[in-house]
Parts: sequence; structure tokens; C-alpha cells
Amino acid sequence: MLIVMEEGATEAQVQTVIDRMVELQFNVHRSTGMVHTVLGGVGPEETVDPLVFEVMEGVRECRRIMSPYKLASRSFKPSGTVVQVGGISIGGNRVVIMAGPCSVESRDQIQRSAEIVARAGASVLRAGAFKPRSSPYSFQGMGEAGLVLLRQAADANGLLVISEVMDASQIEMVAAHADILQIGARNMQNYTLLREIGKLRKPVVLKRGIAATVEEWLLSAEYILSGGNYEVILCERGIRTFESYTRNTMDISAIPVIKKLSHLPIIGDPSHGTGRRDFVLPMARAAVAAGADGLLVEAHPDPDRALSDGAQSLRPEQLNELMGQLRIIAPAVGRTL
Repeated sequence: MLIVMEEGATEAQVQTVIDRMVELQFNVHRSTGMVHTVLGGVGPEETVDPLVFEVMEGVRECRRIMSPYKLASRSFKPSGTVVQVGGISIGGNRVVIMAGPCSVESRDQIQRSAEIVARAGASVLRAGAFKPRSSPYSFQGMGEAGLVLLRQAADANGLLVISEVMDASQIEMVAAHADILQIGARNMQNYTLLREIGKLRKPVVLKRGIAATVEEWLLSAEYILSGGNYEVILCERGIRTFESYTRNTMDISAIPVIKKLSHLPIIGDPSHGTGRRDFVLPMARAAVAAGADGLLVEAHPDPDRALSDGAQSLRPEQLNELMGQLRIIAPAVGRTL
């Protein structure tokens, strides 16, 4: 159930409506915009007549939300969500760039990476301390020691940190070092993890699963939102199709689709989307042109010797080239970099 309060509705009127929703067994989520307060109710909406709320003082309108995802729906927050973290806004006018190596390999490697990322003009340093790898014999990350090195390198270069959490037992540890938590494609439907992340009050990037539909993706976001964590950022990172030339098929069309269906900000990951560094720049440009609120790209000081995902990691000069191109593209679509 979606209830839009009138402009100028008092706090007492809003609370009266919330109390009535709770009485009727709704789980209430509040969204306050520039003009109207919106109340989203998850519960027995099929058996409750919207008129029950429409006649209450201060209520402008009430309607049922027909999509299976309620809180992730654009109807819940038509103006769109802007996630504020460390002085930057994700989902606003600025295109936010998150860059760095696939994983933390050593103190020297992550420090050099942070310097490259900061010098290029990106805002967030990305790197994994825990790596979900297809093969159990591949490099799995440095764990907590890697998180410490990642945080130190970012702080020394004025950057924020994003890093992946693979399991509910890792949430507290990763959250202590990272500004933004990342849920990878393999965990998009790990509902136990999503529920625990929902209890956190920290931004989270939710990557699309390798074979997930947009609806399944938004329903996964709904798990986090229903727990009370509204700072969710979606990430299109390519899906598995019959095409094998690239690692995945990056679904650029998902960006405007999400913009239509959901209020959540969305970023693109052209590194995983293609798996090849020679395709990262054109897909990054396409993502920004399509309306992405940011990019998550892999960059490494020496990608040919990277312990993981070297083939899709940009060289320092390529990251600089990309940033230069985006400074031209972003204004063309009404954005800044």
C-alpha cells in the first residue's frame, strides 16, 4: 500500500496514519521528499480498502502497489534516491567513479593503486579482501589484513572504500573498514546475507546475478530495503547469455529500465560486463550515456601480473583516458564528473 500525504501534513497526522497501518498489520516504511511524505506499507493490502486511509486527515491519495517489489518501486519514491556517503552523492547529478584492483595483493600494490585512482580523479577505491572465485585453487584474498591495507591506502589518498562481503559472518569486519559494502553477483540471491545487510545502516552495492531478470534483481534489493536499509545502489555487471566472446553480456538496456521501474541509483561495471580491458572503455562510455549514476571499474598498476582478473583490469594510462572521455560524455547527458 502506498500512501501519499498532503503537502504541509503535520507530523501528528502522519503518525496517526502510521499507527493505523500498524494496527492493520502493515510493516511501514517512510520516505520524506521535498514536498510530500510517502508511507509504504507491506502487508495485507489485498484485503484492505485504500479508502480506509484516503479519508484520514492529511492524506492526499492511497493506492495499492501492484509490482511484487514494493519498496524498490519508483512509486515509493518518485523523485529517486540519492545515497550520501563520505561527502559524495550517488544518484545525484554527478557520475561517481569507483576504481581499483580486483583484490588487495600487498601493501605496495594497493598503495600504488590508490595513488593511480586518486590521480585519475575517481572518488572511491575498490578492491576485494574476500574473493569468491570459481576455482578453489585461485587466489581467495587476504582477508582482514587486506581490509586494513585497503583502508590505509584510501585514507592516504583521500578516497572512500568499497569492498565485497561474501558471508553474514563478514559483515561487521568489512563494515568496520569500508564505506560501501558490495554484494557480488553470486550472492544476489543469498537471502540470509541480504536480510543481515538490511539491518545495517550503511550503503551497499547490489550486483545483478549472472542470470537474474530485472524483477529478480529488484526483489533481492527489496530484502535489504525491507530490513530498513534504504541506502541500496544497484550494479549492472553483465549477464550470462549464449555469447562466449566476452566474459558476460553487459545489459546496457537495464540501466534505463531500472530508472523507469525503481528509485534506486544504478552504476555499471564494464570490467565484469566484458572481461576484457579493450572493451571496458566503450562499455563504460555507453553506460554513462545510458544514464548510469556511476561506474565500478577494475584498474591495476601492473594488470599483466595481477593475481586475479588481470585481463579485465585497466592500465593506469587507460584509466586516465577513460576519465578524460567521461568528462566529455557526462555533460552531454546533463551530468557532471
